[in-house]
Order: sequence, then C-alpha cells, then structure tokens
Amino acid sequence: MDILINIISFLVALGILVFVHEYGHYWVARRNGVRVIRFAIGFGKPIYSWFGKDGTEYVIGLIPLGGYVRMLDGRVDTVSTEQHHLAFDKKHVLQRISIVAAGPLANFIFAAILIFIMLVVGVPAVKPVIGDVKEGSAAQTAGLQTNDLITSINNELVTDWSSVQYKLIDLIGNETIPLVVKRNGKESLIEIDTKSWSIEEGELMSSLGFTPFSPEPTLTISYIDEQGAAFAAGIIKNDTFLSINGELLSSWQQAVSIITNSPGELLSIAVMRGNEVVTLEVTPNNRPTEEGFSRGYLGVSPKFEEWPKDYVFTNQYAILPAINQSFVKTWDLIKLTFNMIGKFVTGAIGLENLSGPIAIAQGAGISAQSGFIYFISFMALISVNLGVVNLLPLPVLDGGHLMYFIIELIRGKPVSERVQELGFRFGAIALMLIMGIALFNDFGRL
Repeated sequence: MDILINIISFLVALGILVFVHEYGHYWVARRNGVRVIRFAIGFGKPIYSWFGKDGTEYVIGLIPLGGYVRMLDGRVDTVSTEQHHLAFDKKHVLQRISIVAAGPLANFIFAAILIFIMLVVGVPAVKPVIGDVKEGSAAQTAGLQTNDLITSINNELVTDWSSVQYKLIDLIGNETIPLVVKRNGKESLIEIDTKSWSIEEGELMSSLGFTPFSPEPTLTISYIDEQGAAFAAGIIKNDTFLSINGELLSSWQQAVSIITNSPGELLSIAVMRGNEVVTLEVTPNNRPTEEGFSRGYLGVSPKFEEWPKDYVFTNQYAILPAINQSFVKTWDLIKLTFNMIGKFVTGAIGLENLSGPIAIAQGAGISAQSGFIYFISFMALISVNLGVVNLLPLPVLDGGHLMYFIIELIRGKPVSERVQELGFRFGAIALMLIMGIALFNDFGRL
C-alpha cells in the first residue's frame, strides 16, 4: 500500500509540475506568434491525444517522466514562406529567450502560489527546541544542551525546525555554524566547529550531534502491524505493556531492547487491557539487519506523550503578508537550490547525497499521507528544484538553450550548428551520468 501511495503521489505531483513547466513555454510561445505543433506530458507512445481548435496536438505519453512543447522550427521542419512568421527560429533572439525561460519561471510562480496557499491556510510547526545532544559530538563540544531553544543561525532568525534545516543546508561547507540559543530566559552565542562535518544520507542535525525535542513514547500501543507477531499473539491497540518475562517495564526503550534481542524466542508479555491484566505468549519475528545480525520484530508502535503547549504553533499569515512572504520564501528556495548545486560541484556535499526519482516518489508518498498542506509544501520545493535544474547551462536543458541564445545576442549571430550538436551530446551524457548516480543512491537507500 505504501508503494502504491508513493507511486500515485509521485505521478500526480510530477504530472502537475511538468504541465506547469511546459504550459509556461506554450503560453509565451503563443503570445509571441509561434505555432505550437504538439504539447506533450510524458514521453513514448501516446496513451491519449486530441487536437485543439488552434491546431495543436495535445498528448499524454506512456512514460510520465517529463514533457515537451514541439514548435514549428525551420531547423527541423520545412517552413513555407507563408509560415515564416510562425517559426520559432525566425523570431528575434529576445523572443526566443523569453519562450525558453518561461518554463522555469512558471515553476517558480507556481511554487509561490503553493507557498501562499500554505501560509494562508496555516502550517503546523514546532519550535526548534533541542532534544538529545550526543556525547563527544561537535554540538556538545560547542556547548549545546538539551532544552536549548535555537533563535537564530548565522544572524538570521529561525522560528521552527523547517527554517533551521534550510539554514543548516545553506551553511554546509562553512568551518563554523554560529547559533544563538535561549537557555533559562537568556540568549547566548554558540559556534559549532564543522571542519570535520560529515553528512550521512542528509542527516544534518544528527551528524552535528543533536536531535529535535520530541515527546517520549509511552508503553501504550497505538498501531498494530497485521503481518507482525504481536497481531498474531492477540495484542490489540491501546494495550499497555507492563512486563516481559516477569521484568517490569519502566520505558518503551526498555521494551524495545528486550524484544530486539529476542528474535525467535517465546516471550510472556503482561499488558493492561482496560481494567484487566492479560498475559500473552508471543515470539518476535526475525528481521535481519544490513550487517547480518538477527533483530526481533513485534510489529507495534507506541503512543507518545502530548507536546508541551508552547512548543507547537501554526505558522499562518493574513492575505497581504502571505503574498509578500510567498515570494520571499520562493526566492530563498531558489538561492538555496543554486547554493546546493554549487556545493555538489565543489565537493562540499558528496554525490552520495544526490537523490533521484525513487527518493522523490518516497517523499511524495510520505507528504501525501501527512496531509494536504505537507503535500503542497513538497510540491513547492520540487517545483523550485525543477525550475533551477532546467536553468543549468547543459545544452539539453532550457539553460543550455538560453546560453546559446545569450551568446547569439552578444555576438549578433547564432552559435554554429556543429558547436550546438557537440554541446547537446555532452549535455545528454552529463545528464545521464547525474541521473545514473541519483538512481544508484536511491536503490542503495531501499
């Protein structure tokens, strides 16, 4: 079911974002008097197509991993004298630049619209209060403590964990990360040494040695996996664990430790069910770790204690401030994305952190299951990423075409077809290499 949700969410998100991108090209092309021959969402064999009143063929392709707008172009089409004014390549270079740039721009505008919706509806947020601080970590060495409230990073205010994460991403590669934290009503500056900061699979905060505060798990069950050993043994939702093999339990971590160390062993678990104590016999399933060790698995999840009231809030704006903030936050995401690409190029971030369509599908599924606001937040982020990536100066992308057109604008004549062809080949190889690395990373994380 999770896989199905991931796939459906991915296709919905990608389909919408590709449509927005291609519609940007289409709309500006039509406004500049260019004939659009085909507007396609997806590649490969068409599964559905129709012709509009404007003569454009609209196509939904079998492979939903992109799209394209096919315009009348004298470089690939036979253009009659009567149609000369309708051809893309016959338009002024500034018109061609506007048509090509319209796709990424449409993605940025769409992201701003989604962020505006989020801000008006309201986004649930959690104050950036520190939970655990790892012994001997960079965070502990710098003086970070449990229950510290982060108020700013690198002289920029932060109000929730989302903004903390974006600021940390922006500072990857720096030698220090300056934090201002509030402790016992007083603010103090803490500088975390990041010279040896090694990010593992995107775990920004834990790699620095701290984790966000979260409520403690209780011994009461909130979820039962119907394929797990607990369900088979008769454990039900809202049962509260009391003891295992006669050992009284004081925390969920204690119960987890006993269960994970008992794969295939018969356990006697006493639970409180209503006002009655029930004893059940259960044998944890064996779930081997990547290292080949045996690990007991019961198939249950606990309820958690309530959040402290002042830790959780709703980030919500009135309409006019939301309009302003939507453009500010979209611009911040654009800058952050370019910054991240630069860090990949310089090696500040390793290629093992590059993600591909599988990771995006998982993110789409998780956000969709979390709720509408989280899903459109995810779509806004991916829309910005799609726009930025398409602006990279690779000849197979919009940015490559823009690069050629800008050179033409400066030189007063087009780049030779031979140079363009070599550029397209190089761009295709580079893009395939990047996608190959991303897919390899995705499969490695499964």
